Amino acid sequence: MASASSLFLASPISTAPRTGIRIRIRTRPTPSSACPARPSQRLRQPSLAVAAALQAEHQPAVAAAPKPPALPFRVGHGFDLHRLEPGLPLIIGGISIPHDRGCDAHSDGDVLLHCVVDAILGALGLPDIGQIFPDTDPRWKGAESCVFMREAVKLMHQAGYELGNLDATLILQKPKISPFKETIRSNLCELLGADPSVVNLKAKTHEKVDSLGENRSIAAHTVVLLMRK
Repeated sequence: MASASSLFLASPISTAPRTGIRIRIRTRPTPSSACPARPSQRLRQPSLAVAAALQAEHQPAVAAAPKPPALPFRVGHGFDLHRLEPGLPLIIGGISIPHDRGCDAHSDGDVLLHCVVDAILGALGLPDIGQIFPDTDPRWKGAESCVFMREAVKLMHQAGYELGNLDATLILQKPKISPFKETIRSNLCELLGADPSVVNLKAKTHEKVDSLGENRSIAAHTVVLLMRK
C-alpha cells in the first residue's frame, strides 16, 4: 500500500525466533502500488492523500494489544455483513459487480476484503478493522478497501508471518457470483501476494431466508492460517 507515513511503526508481535535469541528484523518499505483490478472492472486508484492518512495516531490501539508468543502458526476468523441499498455500487474483492443495489457503508463496503482484513488482524491478535479504521473518521468515507488490505498484509509480514492458506465464503442471494468468482479470487491473490493454490473462495445463497435471502444484505466469513517465516 502506498503510504507517505506508516500507520504502525513497529509490529506488536514478537519477532524473536524460538531459540530465545532476540533479533531485530528491519522491513523494507512497501513500494507505491494501486489497488489491482481487472481491466474491464477497474476501480479508481486510491489517492495519495488517502494512503498518507494511515498515520501513527492509531499505533496506541495496536501497541496496547497483548503480545502473544511467536507461535509456529496462527489462525484467524473474520466476519462482515452489510445492508444492500438501491443505486449503490456493489464491490466484492475489489471488483465492481453489476447489480441494482450495493453495500451501504462508510467506505466502499467491500464485505469480502473487510472480512479478510479482520481475519488477518484476528490471527495476529490485533484490534479489529473497526478500531483501526473507524467509520467515525471522515478520511475513510468512500475509501477503497484495498487500502485496509495492504496495511493488514504489511502487519502480517512485519510480525514474521506469511499466509498459509485462506478460505472465504460469500453469502448473498443475488447476483450470481460464479461469472466473477475467478476474477475476484485472482484480485484477492494479488492483494495478498499469495499463490492461487492457497486462496479459496466459495459463494452461497441463503435460501431466501431473512435479509440475506431477501437480497437486503450480503455477508462473508473468512478463515486464515498464518505460518511463521
